[in-house]
Amino acid sequence: MRRRGWLVLLVLLALALAACQSPPVDNAGRKARVAALYAKYKADFPSVAEISPKDALELARQGRLLPIDTRDAAERAVSTLPGAVTPAAYLADPGRFGDKVPVAYCTIGYRSGVFAKEAAGKGLMVRNLAEGLLGWLHAGGGLVDAAGRPVKTAHVYGRSWDLAPLDYRAVW
Repeated sequence: MRRRGWLVLLVLLALALAACQSPPVDNAGRKARVAALYAKYKADFPSVAEISPKDALELARQGRLLPIDTRDAAERAVSTLPGAVTPAAYLADPGRFGDKVPVAYCTIGYRSGVFAKEAAGKGLMVRNLAEGLLGWLHAGGGLVDAAGRPVKTAHVYGRSWDLAPLDYRAVW
C-alpha cells in the first residue's frame, strides 16, 4: 500500500511538472507543440470537418470566412479573429451570413471541435479551425480588439497553451 502511495505521488508530480512546462523558446518549437496538442485533442471528434489555418486565411482574404469564436467572453474581450461572431449569434440565424464558410475556433481547437460536432447534430456544417487561434497566428493571421483594431495580444486560456508566436503577448 505504501508503495502505491508513492507511485500515485510520483504520477501527480509528473503531471504537475508537465503542466508547468516552459514554452519553447522559438516559433518553430511553439508551432510544433500546438500541432502535437491539437493532434491529441481532435481524437475526441473524428467526424468533424476541419480546415487548416492556411486555408482559413485564404478564405479570409477572399472575404468568405465566418469565424465563430467559441471562447468565453473574457477571452474574446482580449482579441478575436477579424469578423468573428459568437456561437449564439451564429446559431440564432445561420442563413444571415450568406455564402461565408463557418469556421469555429478556440485557443487550440478542442472547444471549437465540440461546437462543430454539436452544430453538425443540428444539421449545420461548421468546420473546426485546426490548431485554433494559435495555428492561425503561426500561419500569419492577425487578431483585432473589440473596435476592430489590430492587436498583438492573445488570450491563450492557460499557461500550458502559452504557445503564441513570440511577437504576441499571451495572457490567461
